Formats: sequence, C-alpha cells, structure tokens
Amino acid sequence: MKDSQLIPLLPLEEYQRRRRRRESSIPEVWDLLDAVKDPEIPVLSIWDLGVLQDIKKNGNELLVTITPTYSGCPAVDVMKEDILIALQKSGYVNSRVESKLSPAWTTAWMSSEGRKKLQEYGIAPSKHSNTGIQCPHCNSMDVAVISEFGSTSCKSLYRCKACSEAFDYFKNI
Repeated sequence: MKDSQLIPLLPLEEYQRRRRRRESSIPEVWDLLDAVKDPEIPVLSIWDLGVLQDIKKNGNELLVTITPTYSGCPAVDVMKEDILIALQKSGYVNSRVESKLSPAWTTAWMSSEGRKKLQEYGIAPSKHSNTGIQCPHCNSMDVAVISEFGSTSCKSLYRCKACSEAFDYFKNI
C-alpha cells in the first residue's frame, strides 16, 4: 500500500520520524541512543519523549537531530552532551548534535511506551485534550488543578481528591 493511501493515525511528522528510524542504515546508533534519558524525567529515553528526530551518517561524521520540547527547554544542552558522550563511548568520535525547532515538538510524538513509563513514574501522561486526567497513583479521575505550572514548564501540578497525592500532568502540547 502506498503512503498516500494510508489513513493517518499519527501526525505526519511522527510517522516520518518512526519511518526514519525503521529505514535507517545505522540502526545500531538509534539503539545506542535509546540509553540517553531525559535529564528531567530519567525514565524516558529521548526517543520515547519524541525528541530524537534523525541520525545521519555523512562520511565519517554522525549528525544527530533533536527537537526540544520547547524552545527554552533547559534540558536540551544536557541532552546534547549526553548524546555526544554515549556516541564517543561507542567509538563515534566525530559526531555533532543539531537542534531543530520546526516542526515544533508535540506530545503526539511521545511513544506509547513513554506514556506508560510516565504513569509508572508518577506523572500523568498527556491526553488528546486536557480533560479526563487520571491520578497516576490510584487511577482516580477525581482530580483538581493546583497550578498550570508544575516541576517544569511542560507540566501542570494536580492533586488527587481520592488519595490526596499531588502529581504532575504532562501538558498536551
């Protein structure tokens, strides 16, 4: 079936990102970078978060492209450094990391495995709309927003009325 005949279930950019990984001539590098975690949410790899966009080999140089969750994300420099360290430890000494802001990152790029990891870590994963938020501790839907800003700008702070626990909700972006 041709790509033009597929019914889109993912944003086009996410489909293309997955396709770049699936069809890559250097899958071992993608697998290697699965070990690089988001410094703010260490249970999420940069792939699961949707930040890792592409890896290209140009001669003897590797170019890794990432899209930060937002343009002012303070974790992006740490991510770049962690990527370079992981590559260097595996013998890829001629590497660079490039940030790409367009198209803008969206929570739709987060993997289903990443959403599951967030829930297990105690952060409510984003929904398609900011309604129906579920407590990651007791699964109650009886929650209230405390603040539109949580531990980071991409999260809101909620409190569960059932178990009284506070938790972050990863905003739908």
